[in-house]
Amino acid sequence: MPQIFHPSTNTISRVSLFGALFLLGGALWVLVTVQRSSYMTRQGDPPVQPVPFSHQHHVGGIGIDCRYCHTSVETSPFAGIPPTQTCMSCHSRLWSDSPTLAPVRDSARTGRSLEWIRVHNLADFVYFDHSVHLAKGVACLTCHGHVDRMPLVWKSASLQMEWCLECHRHPERYLSPREAIFRMDTPGAAHAENLVKLYRAKPRTDCSTCHR
Repeated sequence: MPQIFHPSTNTISRVSLFGALFLLGGALWVLVTVQRSSYMTRQGDPPVQPVPFSHQHHVGGIGIDCRYCHTSVETSPFAGIPPTQTCMSCHSRLWSDSPTLAPVRDSARTGRSLEWIRVHNLADFVYFDHSVHLAKGVACLTCHGHVDRMPLVWKSASLQMEWCLECHRHPERYLSPREAIFRMDTPGAAHAENLVKLYRAKPRTDCSTCHR
């Protein structure tokens, strides 16, 4: 029986198989790289807000405590967005004629809330509770970074699952004393392993912990 395919076909088939595997591996690598890139996570990219509120000025300069604006952070899953009246408690007297603050004055006059853009916005299928993390000694700085140095707030961390799991697997690297969690100079305690026992921090890593 005459040979149907030329002997070189064997080489071509092997090269094609290996080439397909390399292409598949390369495509997966590109997909993972793009998924982790700042383009997808928006890490380090401050969104345009209705008012250019500066944490650098209010927190770093004036020294306003996080809880003054984010009133529910210790008792609720959500940190809370401050109502316009919180802004006006100061700015009804300070910079009361500033054009930059015109949206704030309009909100106070009309009763319509300012439409702030959430910076740390988790997906709908992710459950996160601020109050629990604060009770266990996770400082604001750990997740939100140095907001006291941010003219406009941006994400200092990716907030992707692998980033969360790193803390859940090694809480002793990240916990701070409860009395210091709202400070901007304490990223973690020198002996945080003692805090793990003191605060009974036993973070789970099973899927149902965050995906409910």
